[in-house]
Parts: sequence; structure tokens; C-alpha cells
Amino acid sequence: MNKVTPAGRLTRCLLLLLAVLAVVGAAGPAAAQDDDEAPAGDEDATEFVRGTLIDRKGTRDRDDDAPVEGAEVLIEAVVLDDADEIVEREEVGTAVTDDEGRFEFGLPGPGTYAGTLDVDTLPDGVGLADGADELTFPINQGDSRTLIFDLGARERQTTTQLDRAVDLAVTGAQFGLTIAICAVGLSLIFGTTGLTNFAHGELVTFGALITYLSNSVFGMPFVLSVVVAVLAGMAFGWLQDSGLWRPLRRRGTGLIAMMIVTIGLQFFLRNMYQYFTNGRLLNYDEYLTPAGRDVGGLFVYTSRDLAIAATSVLVLAAVLIALSKTRLGRATRAVSDNPDLAAATGIGVDRVISVVWILGSGLAALAGVFLGFQLGVSFQIGQLILLLLFAAVCLGGLGTIWEKMIGALLMGVLIDISTLVVPAELKNAGALLLLIVILLVRPQGLLGRRERIG
Repeated sequence: MNKVTPAGRLTRCLLLLLAVLAVVGAAGPAAAQDDDEAPAGDEDATEFVRGTLIDRKGTRDRDDDAPVEGAEVLIEAVVLDDADEIVEREEVGTAVTDDEGRFEFGLPGPGTYAGTLDVDTLPDGVGLADGADELTFPINQGDSRTLIFDLGARERQTTTQLDRAVDLAVTGAQFGLTIAICAVGLSLIFGTTGLTNFAHGELVTFGALITYLSNSVFGMPFVLSVVVAVLAGMAFGWLQDSGLWRPLRRRGTGLIAMMIVTIGLQFFLRNMYQYFTNGRLLNYDEYLTPAGRDVGGLFVYTSRDLAIAATSVLVLAAVLIALSKTRLGRATRAVSDNPDLAAATGIGVDRVISVVWILGSGLAALAGVFLGFQLGVSFQIGQLILLLLFAAVCLGGLGTIWEKMIGALLMGVLIDISTLVVPAELKNAGALLLLIVILLVRPQGLLGRRERIG
């Protein structure tokens, strides 16, 4: 029997990934055509503009929300002057909302565009804020941009800054819990191997894509699709370690060189995701728009929000208990503290690292499932959250897993709360600026302890 070489294992890993993505790429567009959801505009487009028009009925209770069908959005290519005023326009086409209030339009290529909502096509009684019928937006290669028109603004009750702060804190806490799941997996891998894995965000994207494949293409129930995604993510983590990282460790490859490999793997996976999904923003078939419930006029939650938050808390608690109470957890901490000493005491270091890769990749896949709701199932999920993961780890401190969880939760809340004073487009930049300040003032993190070096 021939022994499988590390190169052979890596080849099998990549072939398996390509096969999975090929199914997503082939079945994704076909499913969209079967549901009559093919976008208007350029049929061969890789850049899109989309949106969902929902009439909020002037209340915070989402049970009253109603999709706006048949509304027309005029898409134009525009040229802006130095004051960002439109000086030239060229009509590209018109998008029309479906019975769920959604529209999608394929753009002819990168550039600057304007989307104008035709208020004459809105149903009677649906209000729109003055001057809010036109939105200008840039499009880069492969971009998908979402337009948000402020329907119902004339009738909506005025909300105070306190109301917004509470609402943003709740949504930020949920986002922080999801980031915490990713950060724990990233921290486990770093702690046991010393490897700064820049491809960790692509493991998150992998989980979202597998869930979409199982739920929207193969028609599996969503909960079963989540289980499939986590198991597939764990298998992908094991294949990565056995086919790539373990051979590199045995060859004595330095951590800097391995980190550069993770950067290359990151770009490879991201481009594979983009190629096989055609750069489109995909959606699950279930739980996209669950009914919301208002809590004292302060914030609105849905059953999906509760399920995500509860699952995140249970998973994080299980990881904490496993690391502190189980034999494998103690072995993991021993390898993290001193791999050579752990090996001398009889601990299988390679086996522990392999388990950590499996667990970390499974956690990343689960987080990807949840982020698929918040960010949409896109090849860019990993790119969007990677720096936030590192920021959350550094913010909490390079100590215990508990500190990473707290750092991620704080990061999520701060990101959303910051939109009270900065534009929403800059909220991630504000979080990363805070990270720089923290590292300058307290380099060990908010919860970390000072260590003597030398």
C-alpha cells in the first residue's frame, strides 16, 4: 500500500474544496433562475446593486412591516465634481421590486452610479423623506452594493439618542458574540502553534457558503444545514493541518514564512469563492425576515436573534468548560504554554494541534453561518471581519480565552455605538483606531497582565 505524501494530502484538500465550490457556483445561479430571481440589467455583470423596500408603517413593531411591490428604481451612471455634486448622468436601466420588496440590477462595470426611487410608483400612504429618493454610490470590481431608502420617514415616530443607543448596543452585543466565536478559534490556533492565521476569515466564509449550499441548493432544513456546515468546516480544518501546516512544522519552517503562506492561502480561497459564486450576494432560504417584537420602544428583537445569541453563549461556555475541565483541554493549555515540555511529559503535540485546528475551524464555520444573516452570504465575509477578529483578540488581551470573549463583545458594541457620532461607513475604522490607541496606552490589552520580557 502506497503511503500518501503531504503534497498528496494537500492536493486532495484543494480538490475537495474546488468540488464543493463548483457545486455552489453551478447550483447557485440555477437556483436563482428557478425562482425567477435573475437580476435585471447586464446579464454578464459581476457588479450589482440591490435593495429591499419595506414600509415600516411608522412604528417600531416589525409585525406591521409590509414589502413594497412594483416600485421602480432608476439606475444611472454619473460623474461627480469636487463637491460630490452630479454633473453628468447616463441612464443604465430600471430595477423593479418583486412581491417581497426586493430588487437587484446588474451593472455594466465599475464606476459611480446613482439610484433614484420613483416616488410615483410607491403605494398610497407610503412616505419618503425629502431628498431621500436618490442615493449615489461607487462600485469597484466585483462589488455588490445595497441601497437603503428611508420609507415611512414622514410618519415615523421620533427616536431619541438614548433609544438609538440601546438598540445599537443590543445589535452590537449580538455581533460581538459572533465575533467572539471566531476570535476563540483564532486564539486557540495561535496559542498552540504560534501561527498568525490570516486565512481564518476564509474559514468563516466557508461555513456560510456550505450552509447556503445545503439550505438553498439542496433544500435541507436550515438547522441541519448548520450542522453540515460545522462538520464540513471541521473537516476542512483537519485537511488544512494534515496536508499543509503539519508538513511545514516538521520541516522547521519559521512562523514568519508560515504567516506569509496564510496570506497566500487567504487570497487563493477568497478568489476561489468569488469565481465559483460569480461575486453574487446570496441568501439562505429560511429565517431571512422573521417577525420582530418591540421591547418598550427601545429595541426590536426576533426569534432568529434570540437563537443566534443563545447558541453563541452555549458554544462559548462549552469551549470554556472543555478547556478548563477536560483532559484534552488541559493538554491544549500545556501545549500552548510549552510544546517541548508537553511532549516530554507524553502529550501528543501533533494530535492536540490537529484537534485545535478541527475545533477552531468548526467555530469559524458556525460564526460564518450567523454572519451570513448580518452581512449576506458573500465571498467577502472573511475580508470584512478579519481585522475585527485581530482587534478583538488584542483588545481583550493575549491571555485566557475569557479575555478574548470579553474583547470581542466590547468590540461589537463599540462598533455599533460609534454610529451615533460617525457615519456608518466609518464604524469599522473607528474600532480599529480605538485598537491603535489601546495598544499604545495598554499594549497587553484591557484585561491582559503586564509581562516582563528578557
